[in-house]
Amino acid sequence: MRMLSRNATFNSHGQDSSYFLGWQEYEKNPYHEVHNTNGIIQMGLAENQLCFDLLESWLAKNPEAAAFKKNGESIFAELALFQDYHGLPAFKKAMVDFMAEIRGNKVTLDPNHLVLTAGATSANETFIFCLADPGEAVLIPTPYYPGFDRDLKWRTGVEIVPIHCTSSNGFQITETTLEEAYQEAEKRNLRVKGVLVTNPSNPLGTTMTRNELYLLLSFVEDKGIHLISDEIYSGTAFSSPSFISVMEVLKDRNCDKNSEVWQRVHVVYSLSKDLGLPGFRVGAIYSNDDMVVAAATKMSSFGLVSSQTQHLLSAMLSDKKLTKNYIAENHKRLKQRQKNLVSGLQKAGISCLNGNAGLFCWVDMRHLLRSNTFEAEMELWKKIVYEVHLNISPGSSCHCTEPGWFRVCFANLPERTLDLAMQRLKAFVGEYYNVPEVNGRSQSSHLSHSRGQSLTKWVSRLSFDDRCSIHGR
Repeated sequence: MRMLSRNATFNSHGQDSSYFLGWQEYEKNPYHEVHNTNGIIQMGLAENQLCFDLLESWLAKNPEAAAFKKNGESIFAELALFQDYHGLPAFKKAMVDFMAEIRGNKVTLDPNHLVLTAGATSANETFIFCLADPGEAVLIPTPYYPGFDRDLKWRTGVEIVPIHCTSSNGFQITETTLEEAYQEAEKRNLRVKGVLVTNPSNPLGTTMTRNELYLLLSFVEDKGIHLISDEIYSGTAFSSPSFISVMEVLKDRNCDKNSEVWQRVHVVYSLSKDLGLPGFRVGAIYSNDDMVVAAATKMSSFGLVSSQTQHLLSAMLSDKKLTKNYIAENHKRLKQRQKNLVSGLQKAGISCLNGNAGLFCWVDMRHLLRSNTFEAEMELWKKIVYEVHLNISPGSSCHCTEPGWFRVCFANLPERTLDLAMQRLKAFVGEYYNVPEVNGRSQSSHLSHSRGQSLTKWVSRLSFDDRCSIHGR
């Protein structure tokens, strides 16, 4: 007799993905510039730590918000007791205004169509619960965020059918790839309920073109299915072309608000990436469908945002001077940090997809593979994690169809640590792959055990030398 549920015992959570395994290795041996200079540098975490000073400065100037006071009077008891599923009206208004500001105020959003959730993870799962039944499917373009295998499938029983995109056109969605994915679902006897996209893309670090969005709207309209646009990176589009929300495209197409396609377009948002507040667990569902909003509001009881968090962030987001400055400065710092990463990669002989958004780069290391296989990709990834001591995410964990692509994050670590990571990578490439040919054959694929031993030595030496130069010693 089985004592636990199938969900508890069945290995469908995705925790054994290399995406999560890299995190586990980092946690065993985390880099520290003083206490563990030979540790693993975390470049697999899409966290925005570049603008904390702006938020902390605001908090210092607005102590009432964090002290749970209003007009000098304590509102602690009021916040401690408030548990309305609908959320604080002032916070929902501040959220939709902030979302509109990020979108260049080209769209107007209704707070009555917003449902608060405990982060984007909860928002995405709630949408799937609302839109699909177990055994039905959603289409998602590859490469996609590895956590979707957990967020969308684990507890819902819904299947993911990939839309296979390739580097030949910068991994953009095409009419052909959409149709092929839909037909694949039909072959598997899966009823397709919708398409889910991330815009800007995680892991590509690119924004979707207007043509792609038009194509998606036409596709879901033709098939009579839903479109979910996960736009949690919408405020990170730091270079041209600018971010275009699916809500803006709906408006451009003059879609009737009573039309079926208008009702079937939904947005996921969060403050985890744009404001760098994943620990606050603030996510949101925005839907034009009243029934979806009603169902999601009921389901939000399983993952509410605390009233204290809502109160604090309501005050913060309502300060238009802060939000305007933050959005501009965040773009500026992200652009510079991405430029630093790209430059460091180029010095190591590595290129990446031309990105304009996100907290990461989609890095092309295909030329470093022993063979054009995912086995070779994992071999390279293990060397980078265990020997170079950098945690990056292999493309296979993102369901990329081409071996040799990696997601590398740049906004979660100090600039000096990023510089060290690039020096390690450059030394690794030079040590392992700039090997002279012998009898007309490259020796780069015949890596000996002694090379592995010497690599451990240079990692330790590089960390110490770089630490000295950083601190001026």
